[in-house]
Amino acid sequence: MFGYYLELALRSLRRSPGLTALMVLAIGFGVAATMTTWSVFRAVSGDPIPWKSSELFVPQIDMRGPADRGPESEPPDAMDYTDAVALMRDHRAMRQSAIYAIAPSAMPAGTGRSPIFLNGYAVFSEFFPMLDVPFRYGNGWSAADDARRAPVAVISDELNDKLFGGANSVGKIVAIDGKAYRIAGVMDDWNPQPIFFDVVDTGGFGGDGPDVFLPFQQAIAVNMNNSGNNDCPKGALPSEPGFAGLQHSECAWIAFMVELDGTSAVQRFRQYLDDYARDQLQLGRFHWPPNNRLRSLTAFLDYEHVVPSDTKVSLLVAVGLLIVCLVNTIGLLLAKFLRRSGEIGVRRALGASRSAIHSQFLIEAAVIGAGGGALGLLLTGVGVVAVHLVLPPRFANLARVDVSLLLLALLVAVAATLLAGVYPAFRAARVQPGWQLKTN
Repeated sequence: MFGYYLELALRSLRRSPGLTALMVLAIGFGVAATMTTWSVFRAVSGDPIPWKSSELFVPQIDMRGPADRGPESEPPDAMDYTDAVALMRDHRAMRQSAIYAIAPSAMPAGTGRSPIFLNGYAVFSEFFPMLDVPFRYGNGWSAADDARRAPVAVISDELNDKLFGGANSVGKIVAIDGKAYRIAGVMDDWNPQPIFFDVVDTGGFGGDGPDVFLPFQQAIAVNMNNSGNNDCPKGALPSEPGFAGLQHSECAWIAFMVELDGTSAVQRFRQYLDDYARDQLQLGRFHWPPNNRLRSLTAFLDYEHVVPSDTKVSLLVAVGLLIVCLVNTIGLLLAKFLRRSGEIGVRRALGASRSAIHSQFLIEAAVIGAGGGALGLLLTGVGVVAVHLVLPPRFANLARVDVSLLLLALLVAVAATLLAGVYPAFRAARVQPGWQLKTN
């Protein structure tokens, strides 16, 4: 029967091409607008490390007190050097790392070659297994390398191509800011969006990924300046010049992330933060009760408003447009189906059941949805290109057309049209054959 109903649907649609085209356009445009904005929204609001985000947390310590708090009494979203080093020394998490942004330069081997300017991070060895950083060659450095401030480095696959032609460079030497570093590992392609380990400096998006990672204590020892944000309110300005002054200040410039395996571990680490703050109170460094936070990764991204408000508004507007298109489609389908009341009356008089009539018109609606979906696929591709005219490049570049998006667009089109066709098909199935035969 499906084939028969499909043939009836195609005949019906061919008899009224203008009305059919109008419904296909309505569905196509509504689906395309929704899928285009969804492609951006899913990129900026997705979980950057879903298999592990429930175990990753961002601690925040209030090291400046009530005078520096905002109306919500929130502590700074980064740490100063004193607290970051203290937390690393106490090491109460399964894995943890202090993180700060660096911008050194690498000098390729050979004469007459220009330096390559890099962006990267100074981190501890546990950063790599904690965040499941993928490697093409080698691995991260060891805890022993951290302790002895070893001149080792992890570089990106792209930088490895520039310096060594893509060969396995583990154990080779690279000159970074005039100092020799032994390569411990070469990362595979890794540029998570949002950049969840450095939201404060990056805003969560942008860039081609980090070029290099160096040991935190080694970077401090060679005075490798912070290239990220320095949150230094008036009362926390460095009393000494240069990078040393930044380390001795209460400026917030170091990101921190911990891995905690289970609810009890989270509770213990939260208690540790409060005990640490009380110790600082007894030492006279703090003059206020503990005001710390321990947010999960997803909660911290939400707290930092990583998902821009304009993408949320755009998605709501697009969904609203789809709903308007569906309402119009309901009206058009209702008019189209009821215009065929005489045909329905004859079929009912010949023994067709209401469920058969209902199925026939739902299949016709599904065919219209498939046509709208096909148009929606084309318009979605155009829309993804067009978002570059509406959104900032760092967000627009995240929008992409892939198989999952195309399948979703087609599914939404067919499902939405079937939903729109339920009431018109119901009304068509309720047509009384006696009245129609008597009228005709």
